[in-house]
Amino acid sequence: MNDRRKSKLKRKDRYALAGWLLFILCAVFYIASSLKNHDPLAIIGSVLFLIACLVFMVPIIRPDKETVHKTEHLDE
Repeated sequence: MNDRRKSKLKRKDRYALAGWLLFILCAVFYIASSLKNHDPLAIIGSVLFLIACLVFMVPIIRPDKETVHKTEHLDE
């Protein structure tokens, strides 16, 4: 894989990571608002939203070995 293509992939990952971090920030504000308003249903939903965001971030932060191997194989 050439350097330009690698750069594009890294840029996509950075944008995806930035987007998920913004979602996490939103979840934190939802949780704060829910706590302030003493709304248990909103607290549960906000915490689940936060957990979901973290789960979706896992492949960006820790790519699996198979994906890394495929990328390295394309370099050859």
